[in-house]
Order: sequence, then structure tokens, then C-alpha cells
Amino acid sequence: IYNWEEEIHKFVPEIKTRIVMGNKTIRHELIEAIEDNEVIITSYGSLKRDLAVYTTEFDCCFIDEAQHIKNPRSQNARAVKSIAAKYRFALTGTPIENTLTELWSIFDYILPGYLDSHERFVKDFEKPIIKDNDMDLLNRLTQLIQPFILRRLKEDVLSELPPKIETKVSVELNSHQKKLYMAYVQQAKSDITGYTGLPDGQKNMKVLSVLTRLRQLCCHPSLFVDDYKHGSSKLELLLELIDESIEGGHRVLVFSQFTSMLKLVREAFEHRHINYHYLDGSVPPIKRQQMVHDFNTGIHEVFLISLKAGGTGLNLTGADVVIHYDPWWNPAVENQATDRAYRIGQRNRVQVYKLITAGTIEEKIYQLQKKKMNLIDNVIKPGETFLNKLSMNELQSLFMD
Repeated sequence: IYNWEEEIHKFVPEIKTRIVMGNKTIRHELIEAIEDNEVIITSYGSLKRDLAVYTTEFDCCFIDEAQHIKNPRSQNARAVKSIAAKYRFALTGTPIENTLTELWSIFDYILPGYLDSHERFVKDFEKPIIKDNDMDLLNRLTQLIQPFILRRLKEDVLSELPPKIETKVSVELNSHQKKLYMAYVQQAKSDITGYTGLPDGQKNMKVLSVLTRLRQLCCHPSLFVDDYKHGSSKLELLLELIDESIEGGHRVLVFSQFTSMLKLVREAFEHRHINYHYLDGSVPPIKRQQMVHDFNTGIHEVFLISLKAGGTGLNLTGADVVIHYDPWWNPAVENQATDRAYRIGQRNRVQVYKLITAGTIEEKIYQLQKKKMNLIDNVIKPGETFLNKLSMNELQSLFMD
């Protein structure tokens, strides 16, 4: 929210803004006092609670991070679709994360009825494309949506943006980690065999839970192994990269999905007297924006960020090195996190490191990411094999040698 206000003040300072947040009474007073020619900025969470008070018809309604309405039955989706506006726009870097329904829900917001009802869309497009790999239907869907999508690629619209270099950095598990990892893999294979009789949803949740444990072992065994005292080869690699980056005059963003891992990184930083900012979901919006401002003006060399809390909504062009400590299933989510630094305003080359433990689940996730990279392209422009979300077979194959 505060980031949007800051950007508006930077580019169009003559436009008035009104941030709607705070307790219920304050929010409702702010909404009731809305004037002409104002930009109203609020969150999905506040909007859901304040719908009854929004009686104004707006000229335009923009939803940022539109993947938040990917579930058409969610309160987020219902809330934004009920706002009266002459023109509607949806902004997102990830229009499809798993299924075509997510794309349908966004179109149901910008052009209600254009892709028919959800039931008809699933029957006429989603099921044939996913189950039968029907490329003719995929091309037809692409033709329907293309006139309404402006796909903004950095290399097309901002030729002066410096290059971005992505590097996979592999590291071997140390002997203690490896012993634990191999033992857990054997146990996992045995457990999965016992899941065969379960319903698919329950089965997938159990498998994903096992996969999470394996990923944690790759990050640092002490994330769930009590009294583990033998370190982590990946954490040592991270510290080496941080030292090299700081010595080279660079400033660094570090992302991890696990806030518990970021806690261990913080402890290591404090031991080495490395100054840093830290952001997770517990940081309030005002403090979050203050940290962004401080970092971009040169305060502290490193910013530790949880992938979920900081993967969107931040401008951190003060950094020119991005480190992904652990890989995530969806590469688009990682790319959005990288783009906290690689965006308009960046003047330096951006170096992106992806830390991968060799011969582990992380390597398989990395390979899966490369396959999934084409997901959005396949809908926005035709021609390649359509990929759906992880199937049970894909999940199980991650455990195989």
C-alpha cells in the first residue's frame, strides 16, 4: 500500500492519494470522505471488510498482484468483482500458477462473461487442454484472450535496463547432512507406499509434507532435527557469497521460503557482525516501507526476506545481488522475488544466485522449474506443450534416483 503511494508521489505528484487502512471506524470515515480526482489505495483484506461502505462508482479499478483472485470462490475475488467501476485493469506477473481457472477468474473480473461461466470454461477449455493436451483449443483460447493482454517484457520496453545474470551454484551436503538425508529418503519411500489407498488430496498433502522435510534437511538439518550440531554446507556457501559480495561493494537480497532458516542466517550474521534488514509477514506495512527506504539509501548491505512476505510489492533497486537460498516449485514466484531488485530504477548489472544442494530433491525441483517456465507462454502465445500442476506421479518421481 505505502509502496503504491510512494510511486504515485514520485511519478504524478499532482494526484491526491488516500490510503484506506487502520481500524474499522477510521477506514469507514476515510471511505465516506472520498473526493473526486483521488486515488484510493487499500488492501484486499480491508476491501473484503469494507464493501458495504464503497457506494461510489469509480472511473477505474486496478487490482495489483491479481493472482490474489485466482480462486473465483474466494472472498478476495468476490470483493473486487463487486466494486463498481467503468474500467477494470488487472496487474500480475503470475496470471497462471497452476490451472487455467486462475486465468478465467482474472478475466471474470476485467470482462465478466467473456469466457462464459466457470462451469462452461472448465468443460470447453480447461479439461480438454489439461487432460487431452488439445493444442487446437489452447490456440483458440490464446486468440480469445490476446487482444486484452498487454504483456510487459523488460527487454522489450526498457532497453537501457542492465543485464541480469542467473547462476546455479551447487554445493555438496556435508557428511552428517548426507547421512541424515539418505536415511530420510529411504523412510520417505517406505511411507509413500503406505499412502496409496488414501484420497488424492490427502495423499498429496502427505507427500508434500515429506518433501518439505527433505528440503529442510538440504537447508539446515536443525530446522527439524533436535540437537543437531554439525552445520550446513549450504549456509557456509551463503556466508561465503555474502562476504565476497560485501567486499566487492555489492548489496544483497537473500530469499528463503523458511522463516526458521532466515532465523539461523540472522544468528550467523550477528556472529559475523554483518548489518542487515529482516522482513517477514510479521513486519507492519509502515516499518516495511521504512526499511525499503533505508536500504535503498544505503543503510546496511544485506536484506533478508521471506519469499511469501517479500516476493511482491517492494522496490529494492539498491541491491544488485539476489540469492535464492532454497528453490520453490513455481519459478514465476522466484522471478517475482528477483524483480524486487531487477526493475525500473536499477542501474547496475544484477547477479542472481540459486543455491542448490547436489544430488538432492533441490536438483529435481530445479529441473522441474525449467519445465514449468513455459507455463504462461503456452497460454499467452501458442506452440509448446502445456504443463499443469504437479501430478501424483510427478511428486513421487521426486523421490526416485
